[in-house]
Amino acid sequence: MQTGLDRRTFLARAAVASGGLMSMGALERLLTRDAFAHGNRAQPYGPLRRTKDQRGVEVLALPAGFSYVTFSHTGSTMSDGNPTPLALDGMGAFANPKRRGHGHGHGHDDHLVRLVRNSEDRNPAGTPGGLLGDRSKAYDPTGYGGTSTLVFDERRQRLVEDFVSLNGTVVNCAGGIAYRHRYWLTGEETVGGPEATDPNARFAKRHGYLFQTPVDRDANELRPGTPLTAAGRFSHEAAAVDQRTGIVYETEDPGSGVGAGFYRYTPNNPDDLTRGGKLEMLAVTGRPNVDLRQGQTRGARLPVSWVRIDNPDPPLTSIADPKSTFNQGWAKGAAKFNRLEGCWEDDSTIFFVSTSGGNAKNGDVNSDGYQEGFGQVWAYRPERHGGGTLMLVYESSSATELDSPDNLTVTPRGGLIACEDDASSAIVDTHPLAPGIENVNRLIGITQRGQAFELAVNVLNSSELAGVCFSPSGRTLFFNLFGRATFAEGPVEGMTCAVTGPWHRGPL
Repeated sequence: MQTGLDRRTFLARAAVASGGLMSMGALERLLTRDAFAHGNRAQPYGPLRRTKDQRGVEVLALPAGFSYVTFSHTGSTMSDGNPTPLALDGMGAFANPKRRGHGHGHGHDDHLVRLVRNSEDRNPAGTPGGLLGDRSKAYDPTGYGGTSTLVFDERRQRLVEDFVSLNGTVVNCAGGIAYRHRYWLTGEETVGGPEATDPNARFAKRHGYLFQTPVDRDANELRPGTPLTAAGRFSHEAAAVDQRTGIVYETEDPGSGVGAGFYRYTPNNPDDLTRGGKLEMLAVTGRPNVDLRQGQTRGARLPVSWVRIDNPDPPLTSIADPKSTFNQGWAKGAAKFNRLEGCWEDDSTIFFVSTSGGNAKNGDVNSDGYQEGFGQVWAYRPERHGGGTLMLVYESSSATELDSPDNLTVTPRGGLIACEDDASSAIVDTHPLAPGIENVNRLIGITQRGQAFELAVNVLNSSELAGVCFSPSGRTLFFNLFGRATFAEGPVEGMTCAVTGPWHRGPL
């Protein structure tokens, strides 16, 4: 469902007042988690309450009137006979492809939604048991990440089918919707490979790429993935495609202490990203090597230029390798962010998240001395005959407001939703609706006026939330409880959630 954020309302309001997002002045005070939980009027959908899923298990706290189902639980058997993988991360929702004489045996399929979901398997190279599938069809037989595809019946609110749709990749973190919605772009958050100095990352083939999963791929159509080498080899997070031009925008998360860049890949053929193209990194015009991690003004318009990455597919021994795409761009004056993660396109505006950017500090300090913040949301707007404009549209002032945003989506009514991945180790986040859980993670809504509020709380476990996206109809919100990323970690239950309710009552 197209929104255009009422198309450019969010950006217009961001520029109304210096340092604020609201059209009527300074940003309204955002309330504490206790106030949220007790129904303060700042919560546009009303107070949250612990709510059971269809199994009778309390997984989420949601506003009154909202309900949800959970499905595809980690370790359960998928319809293709493979186990549901661990580390359920980025995800996209698509209209189910219509095929003559086909419909998955369920008749007319307008009510079916396809979810393509990443598995951020972080087990050491060659460790079997993550995302499986036919290993003869794996890009790299020593890697156990990839994607699974789920067919969900939106009318009956139940899972119809699920299967492995890409395998042999690794650390598939986030991704994005490709041009014309034909593919899910899945990104590897690693630069592991034969040259890696870390033996755990010494995979048989090079990693650190974008791959394409065809949306219409069925269970019996698994094929080895083709890395989009021209789109860059780096620690990929999310991708977003300008649906007018086919240009791919990419975020980078090399972890704390290493600079992150914001990239654009201009393909030679937007319908076939494997045919090569040009990779560039964002710079701020007139301010070479600007550090955007802190000290920025919300609503300020920063003119953008782009610097060419001469070698988008370098041989790398580690994230910090001098030959990295970030170091190439930095040498030409590109800008630095801290841990870029979620990214989403709407009406050619690209919204993206810096998980630990910002002026309010969370207590963690990077190896370069940077004190991490609670998170920023940026927006980039391209111009037809120029580099475009970059704007900080939101910045968290505290852990209670928003702590470590990760995946991000634009909502049908023109707001934003961010998934928390509580990354700050210096602060223990508790919540009155989730007693006994430390470092509670939530879905945070951000209105067009820049007001943050709780939409959902994970009351089951301390797992991060990930993969937030709406169905094409706008009726169902999907997201994942991540679970665990390696077999060495203690068991944490992961699953996919589908939430429905009176969206029209609020800004999302």
